[in-house]
Amino acid sequence: MLITNVRAHHIRIPYDAGVASFKQGASAISALEIVMVEVSTDAGITGWGDAFAYVCPRTSYAAIEEMIAPQAQGQEVPDAAGIPAFMEQIQRNLHLFGRYGITMFAISALDIALWDLAAKLKGVPLHRLIGEARRTRIPAYASLLRIGKPELIASECETALRQGYKAIKLHETTTPAVYAARQAIGAGIPLMVDLNCPLNGEAAIAFAHSCRDAAPMFLEEPVWPPEDFATLADVRSKGGLNIAAGENACTVHQFRQMLKAGAVSHAQPSVIKVGGITEYLRVVDLADEFGVRLAPHSPYFGPGFLATLQLMSLRDDASFVEVFSMKRAACLWRGRIDVDANGNVEVPQGPGLGYEPDKAIMEQYRVA
Repeated sequence: MLITNVRAHHIRIPYDAGVASFKQGASAISALEIVMVEVSTDAGITGWGDAFAYVCPRTSYAAIEEMIAPQAQGQEVPDAAGIPAFMEQIQRNLHLFGRYGITMFAISALDIALWDLAAKLKGVPLHRLIGEARRTRIPAYASLLRIGKPELIASECETALRQGYKAIKLHETTTPAVYAARQAIGAGIPLMVDLNCPLNGEAAIAFAHSCRDAAPMFLEEPVWPPEDFATLADVRSKGGLNIAAGENACTVHQFRQMLKAGAVSHAQPSVIKVGGITEYLRVVDLADEFGVRLAPHSPYFGPGFLATLQLMSLRDDASFVEVFSMKRAACLWRGRIDVDANGNVEVPQGPGLGYEPDKAIMEQYRVA
């Protein structure tokens, strides 16, 4: 079976996050930018993946069309055992463009699509190619966008709990914000704090000390730059709190540097950034080797979210799947990835990733 076409799709789905906001520089972001890849075969079977594309959809799109498609079109579709070698060769061929960022986002998209194809050929959900499912539903945490005002943070936390969520993550950088959330949700609800890399080591240690009484489960990416693993390890050892990082790391090699430095208690591979399912699985093995917990990064709503559910179903540890707290105008999967009243997301059981995207929604929200 041959790959006959590799096509990128840019989908833009508006959302409403209420009092929260998501900014990149001075620009507010009000829509989910999803860049999907469709891998067609001469057997009529299609695989789906997606590339990280928050504020760079045209760039991720171009990387798939210009770098990935020429590498894959005309090639024999590998089975699950052959995907790592197939993707290794593509990584080698494209290494001159860098092994980080856009190149790896595009590589991730192809890798996910190949795993989708491999599972569809076997007629099984993707997780069955890897191991035995331990969970059929994954608990979700509400990942709140930046709010700022403590009283509004408290209100949004209370709303998330009413919606069924059993854990909360903030994207805040002040201690009043953290304590407002803790007071609103009570002592028994896990609380995570994502800082998005703003601080030097000294300031990060001070912030950790100031938050200790609020008992966050972890501080996420407190240090700039994110690849300064020595400073991150220092914050972990001196700050007295667990540290999570990894959404900005690509390939198992960068995770190995992170874990060898003792930088994190929680590793956060992002399947649409790290290099796809192949690299994600290597990170899982590495994390287990180092005794580091997994907290996958997954605030997206394309095929990568389905892949994350499939991968998380293989483990019975208490990890949560990350879900942005927002009202989306539409869902590519006909609402089947929504969080239920008990705060869980069902793991898809169909062949491959489990669901096929809604073509009508793709066309309605397609960016030309």
